[in-house]
Amino acid sequence: MRLLLLSAFCVSVLAQTSVDSYIASESPIAKAGLLANIGPSGSKSEGAKAGVVIASPSETNPDYLFTWTRDSSLVFKVIIDQFVSGQDTTLLGQIQNFVTAQQIIQQVSNPSGTVSTGGLGEPHYNIDETAFTAAWGRPQRDGPALRATAMIEYANWLLKNTSVANVVNTLWPTIKLDLDYVAADWNQTTFDLWEEVSSSSFFTTAMQHRALREGATLATALGQTAAVSNYNAQAANLLCFLQSYWNPTGGYMTANTGGGRSGKDANTALASIHTFDPAAGCDATTFQPCSDRALSSLKVYVDAFRSIYTVNSGIASNAAAATGRYPEDSYMGGNPWYLATAAVAEQLYDALIVWDAHGSLNVTTTSLAFFQQFLPSVTVGTYASSSATFTTLTAAVKAFADGTIGVIAKFTPAGGGLAEQYSRSNGAPVSAADLTWSYAAMLSAFAARAGTAPASWGAAGLVVPSVCQTSGSGSGGGGGGGSPTATVAVTFNVLATTVPGENIYIAGNVDALEEWSPDNALLLSSANFPTWSITVAVPASSDIQYKYIRKMNGVLTAWESDPNNEFQSPSGGSLTRSDSWR
Repeated sequence: MRLLLLSAFCVSVLAQTSVDSYIASESPIAKAGLLANIGPSGSKSEGAKAGVVIASPSETNPDYLFTWTRDSSLVFKVIIDQFVSGQDTTLLGQIQNFVTAQQIIQQVSNPSGTVSTGGLGEPHYNIDETAFTAAWGRPQRDGPALRATAMIEYANWLLKNTSVANVVNTLWPTIKLDLDYVAADWNQTTFDLWEEVSSSSFFTTAMQHRALREGATLATALGQTAAVSNYNAQAANLLCFLQSYWNPTGGYMTANTGGGRSGKDANTALASIHTFDPAAGCDATTFQPCSDRALSSLKVYVDAFRSIYTVNSGIASNAAAATGRYPEDSYMGGNPWYLATAAVAEQLYDALIVWDAHGSLNVTTTSLAFFQQFLPSVTVGTYASSSATFTTLTAAVKAFADGTIGVIAKFTPAGGGLAEQYSRSNGAPVSAADLTWSYAAMLSAFAARAGTAPASWGAAGLVVPSVCQTSGSGSGGGGGGGSPTATVAVTFNVLATTVPGENIYIAGNVDALEEWSPDNALLLSSANFPTWSITVAVPASSDIQYKYIRKMNGVLTAWESDPNNEFQSPSGGSLTRSDSWR
């Protein structure tokens, strides 16, 4: 036994040394690669205006020489993190250029609308700050929330180092446009962060919730109190809606409410790390990295790739693995993504930060399977840092996170450049070269490994409302206004055997169920086949009638037989309906 422990210790030390070496060499490469893709002086950003982030210098197969609001905001969040922490004080000019560029872009009329009629949801633009007008998956409602979050961090730094008046005059109008858009339109359909599924998206909902919480705090500090009550009210609605993504049977957060996929998706790990608030501990309602739901989701997500990628062949069932966007992915061959794999490591590093700070970790029935992959004998309970179980588990989680970085290191080319993807068969770089988001993701993961914790954004101590509201309110969004309607989350489960190409949908007598429209019927998830499931926020205290529908390759083939399914929705809380196809 002593020999086995010594052997395991030696392997862990060697792995850590290898990761340390990789981080030491890759960090400056990632930083340089990121800055090279920012106009006007970045070495690979020719043609980009000042402060504009190009997604990648790749112009063919694929053409990524555009600027995305989402990518740009995530990239500049890393830059702002480094600046406000004092890690790199030379970045102030870049941040000021970013603010100016986004102020221009916000005002550009585009296919999604104008600044006051929904245009803030436009996902990407030409690098000269003009509108991209070709067909695209639009709107994408995570962008304004992510941009607001990045700018709020900078605004908080300005508050400490300049004056309230300076922030009110220079930054608040820009931030307020995005926050008002989120408050008004958060419950409207959106394309997900992968630009493929039009429904509601867990990542988007989580980003919107965070933005409104910290936006309300900033507004209060600036004396802009008129907006605070609306931001707080809609943040509460978002927190309520956020809970509806949880799949208790599968043990993971479902990434999207539509799309017909399993819902196992990097979307959820990315949501967890980008809403990390160390003050919230392991809170499950905000999906903190060390929460039982986030850990359970992470295991389900990672495991979904173990058998489908050749590069994962031959590794242990509890070893670090290459991961991609989602297991059904076919884009560019459906490969692992550097940023998706990095998110796994970062979530675990974030969890370790909290466990170390709190001096304990908690194993619940929800997170038990996650911890048992490292210590099969572990049982439900709380383990203090003085216990052998705490030491064993945290060491194993750290080794797994380092192993995940090791996977990336293995498939990083000699020069250190990071593409969007790496081949599922041999690990060679695939798709767009020098993806800016890949570099940002690595810098973020490296910072988490070093124990760097972000500032709190207000996730601690939040209580989920007993009654959800489904409509946004406020101005500047182009939709979703009006008086909120009380709703309850209802999960519809139906046992229905199908054949390949056939899916189950639902329609009913209320707007939330598409007013009986077969064309707009809601697609159920087959994650727990032959049980199909969906969670929908329906009007509270109302008569709800519905039927299930079969479609073959999107074409209606059958309605469920009469009579309608019917129930009275409760005044609050949630409800589950369990049916069998008739």
